[in-house]
Amino acid sequence: MKTIARPVFAETEEKKSRFLAELVFHDDLAQRVSELRVLHPKANHHVTAYRYLNDQDQLIEHGKDDGEPSGTSGVPCLKVLQGRDLINVAVIVTRYFGGTKLGTGGLVRAYSGAANAVCNLAEIIDYIPQGEAELFASFSDAGTLEQACGQDGIDVLDRQFDTAGTRIRIAGPRDILAELSSRFPSP
Repeated sequence: MKTIARPVFAETEEKKSRFLAELVFHDDLAQRVSELRVLHPKANHHVTAYRYLNDQDQLIEHGKDDGEPSGTSGVPCLKVLQGRDLINVAVIVTRYFGGTKLGTGGLVRAYSGAANAVCNLAEIIDYIPQGEAELFASFSDAGTLEQACGQDGIDVLDRQFDTAGTRIRIAGPRDILAELSSRFPSP
């Protein structure tokens, strides 16, 4: 699976209709749609499609037509995300109607074209599953634990010291967390 390094924007046009496409992180989707409705009050539609993994690592995906004829916009955008194996992302396509009706086939081509255009500009990176872990070390091993938590990609969320030793809660790639958890198991 793949994801994006950062949000990206692209604009396409079809028979004088403008399609403003944004590829964003799924967690930012609701806020970004709200912002776009304020930024583009005269836009006719804000079509969305997303794919993400929930807390149980189940794939959740959906396309929303936002007033366009059923199946002509949200699903074509979703198919672009599926075809590129993107995860934890959403595409938002804002449409300004240009005065010429595109028909169902034209809408499918226009929306999938806008989604493809924005994906073509994105920096696509490998998706690395993230998680959290709590580690423990006695005071004699605390320095080794601290050094292990200094790896790239590991964020220290919390440190606690008690009479037995040091507890550190970290976040990062699951494969690294599993290795550290086996070396420094929390009692």
